Amino acid sequence: MTVRHDHWIGGKAAAPAGGSYLPTLDPSTREPGDEIAAGSPVDVDRAVTDAAAAQPQWARRSGAERGELLHRVADVIDTHAAELMELERVATGKIATQLRFEVEQSAAYFRYYAGVVRAHHGRTIDLGGGSHTYTRLEPYGVVAAITPWNLPLNQACRALAPALAAGNAVVVKPSELTSISTVRLARLASEAGLPDGLFNVVTGTGPEVGTPLAADPRVGRVTFTGSVATGRHLARIAADRLVPATLELGGKSPLVVFADADLDRAAAAAVSTVATNSGQVCSATTRLLVEASVHDELVTRVVAAVERLTPGVDFGPIITEAQYRKVLDFFARTLASGLRPATGGTAYADGPGAKGLYIRPTVYARVAPHLPVAREEVFGPVLVTLPFEGEDEALALANDSEYGLVGSVWSGDVARGLRLAERIEAGQVAVNGGPLTVETPFGGYKASGYGREKGIEALHEYARVKTVSLSLY
Repeated sequence: MTVRHDHWIGGKAAAPAGGSYLPTLDPSTREPGDEIAAGSPVDVDRAVTDAAAAQPQWARRSGAERGELLHRVADVIDTHAAELMELERVATGKIATQLRFEVEQSAAYFRYYAGVVRAHHGRTIDLGGGSHTYTRLEPYGVVAAITPWNLPLNQACRALAPALAAGNAVVVKPSELTSISTVRLARLASEAGLPDGLFNVVTGTGPEVGTPLAADPRVGRVTFTGSVATGRHLARIAADRLVPATLELGGKSPLVVFADADLDRAAAAAVSTVATNSGQVCSATTRLLVEASVHDELVTRVVAAVERLTPGVDFGPIITEAQYRKVLDFFARTLASGLRPATGGTAYADGPGAKGLYIRPTVYARVAPHLPVAREEVFGPVLVTLPFEGEDEALALANDSEYGLVGSVWSGDVARGLRLAERIEAGQVAVNGGPLTVETPFGGYKASGYGREKGIEALHEYARVKTVSLSLY
């Protein structure tokens, strides 16, 4: 039986003002899922009104008090992990290991910011004995968080935890295709004791919910994860209103492998790029740049490994029908250009992958740098390889992109790895598999956006600096 899910506004379920609901789809089976409320500007107004009313009292609480409540939210995520994983699975089709990681990291965001908010404060400035001057870190008020369909719960928590820790109230607009886990999280947060009105969810489409939310004059900051086109649209709204925005957008990130690297580990990293969330991650390192002397050897290893991947076991489906069609169209256009894949390049015609929106993991080898498949974000399980000669060419190829989100370098010469990492134009670069975690700031250069999520830097994103100076005479 189809279940309908309402908005969550002011600490309770709220039916859509227009009375309409939107369908969802289980991409692993193509069967209909539950329905979510079709939001409207009226619903946005209700949510922002409640958020604006609740926020001042929240901001007056100490960092320790806010942190204690965020710990409780982390606890309910852990307690209800199995339920949240199932809600995510039905909406996204992801495999269990991916779901477990994302839910565990969702709780980790709340635990991290519950701790660091206790050290989140201003400073005193010595202007001599005649004055007392200090800074305060103050919240923006109401934050609009517009989150994507590829990591729905995880991305919501990534924005929610630091925004709430800094003293803001939040109105979340999740993707209309994967909203249910975010609505459930809001209910759980209320049950954990988070005051009503601090965490609101309005579901629906971008034009009906996202745009009016970003444009609401009571919203003090906008955070968005998604496509470059939508990011530009929201950036224009924020610019017209003169409010700041955090934009985490697309990527076509390089994975650079030198001949002296540990090729087994480098190959595993390349395979992970197409397997993890079926490549539907903006930070995926989908351009495999390999030193020419080992290019063919590494590509052979990668192709053999991806051909062993099993749909529904090692990777999930493409999450939306529109994205599924987009990836297949990309294959058709690439084939028309004369380039054939070393493996993959199609959907599944039979077997377990055929019943869902599964795409065969795909590798295009020795791709010319100017071709669209080497430059555009496919957002699917697609890897392109490009050979290089020497460090200078590797760097030039790595930076030959409009994007600058992530980079990865593999080399037996650690000094060279760090040297290249510092010159790659990206917000974060891993050398020899260096970890990027909740504690490490995340964000882009160039068309990959601006602002930072994760780490203590995200806490600063959600607070304004005020200077107070008192004359003592």
